[in-house]
Amino acid sequence: MSKAAALRQTFWTPNVALLIFFMLSAAVFAFFRFFYGFGSVTNLNPEYPMGMWIAFDVACGVALAAGGFTTCLIVEIFGQHKYHALLRPALLTAFIGYMLVGMGVMFDLGRWFYIWHALVYWNGNSVLFEVAWCVMCYLSVLAVENVPNVVEEYKDRVNLPGPLRVFNNFVNACLKVAETVLGKVSFAFVLMGVVLSFGHQSSLGTMMLIAPYKLHELWFTPISPLLFLMSAICVGPSMVIFEGTLATYFFNRKSEVALLGDFAKFLPWFLGVYLIVRFGDVIVRGALPAAFQTTKYAAAFWVEMLLFAVPFIALMSKRVRFHGGKLFLSAFSVVLGVVAMRFNAYLIGMDMGPGWNYFPSVGEFAVTLGFIAFGVFLYKAAVNYLPILEKH
Repeated sequence: MSKAAALRQTFWTPNVALLIFFMLSAAVFAFFRFFYGFGSVTNLNPEYPMGMWIAFDVACGVALAAGGFTTCLIVEIFGQHKYHALLRPALLTAFIGYMLVGMGVMFDLGRWFYIWHALVYWNGNSVLFEVAWCVMCYLSVLAVENVPNVVEEYKDRVNLPGPLRVFNNFVNACLKVAETVLGKVSFAFVLMGVVLSFGHQSSLGTMMLIAPYKLHELWFTPISPLLFLMSAICVGPSMVIFEGTLATYFFNRKSEVALLGDFAKFLPWFLGVYLIVRFGDVIVRGALPAAFQTTKYAAAFWVEMLLFAVPFIALMSKRVRFHGGKLFLSAFSVVLGVVAMRFNAYLIGMDMGPGWNYFPSVGEFAVTLGFIAFGVFLYKAAVNYLPILEKH
């Protein structure tokens, strides 16, 4: 039986008011995007059809939601149940993250009202078709994996307001059925979640293989799918640490640095393997000289590498892993490294030819900030009213 409990803290605080401001600002730009087209909001052009909304909201969003499948892999499949307290927050964050990714895709589709076409019009030759189906299926799996939180909090305590109270018995019966069924099939959903994640995390890298003459040699590689998958595995535990530390601070909870520090022992292994494969690939392909040229591509490459290499070295020390501030900064560095990798592959490393440039507009930044604010808003609501975080 889980020891998690709803926080039941004051919800409507100045922080929530700030989140609502960002969400409303994004809603204004969203109105123009959906009813007046891309040109009214974005700086996209014929040579840059993919901008910030794809590079960050989708490519980075999918990677940063990897805490769900990596934590499931470590806890449920590898049997490291001492980290079980980290599982529910990780699954919740993954569910919110993938929901925001779906919204981000809808924003970036030219005909956004055709987002349902992937369900009906199949194209087995398309990488994006595979990504779309994996993301939809994994979002469904995450929804199921978060149902026990609702069952645990409201079973036998359903009390709908006003005229809706006639549905109390029916809803309670549904919760009991869900508890019985999920108790028998939950491990199947864990396996499906891990398998689906391996599929679409790598396929985001497969997309880059269609641009051999536009993507710089430091990022264009036949093992791009493997590198995208490995970087997602690296950022999964990092996001768990990042979110856990912020939750401790903002919800005024007792520090979990002992648990998070022990969980961080996996990171040097993940980062070490990733760095060996990444540098080895650049060397084998003969692209290393490009990293020492005085170009923006070389600078972006070394920034990306340092963001992975510094925490790799730092986290090998127990003093760093069990120091709250240093652990947080190390995890944050990995998060920034994955963001840099996605931006480099999807935007910075792209050369679309002379005369074409792209930099995100105010509207693109506003919508992205609105997505982030909406995600934080949902997370705070969930931990406040559902048993997500462990009792102290």
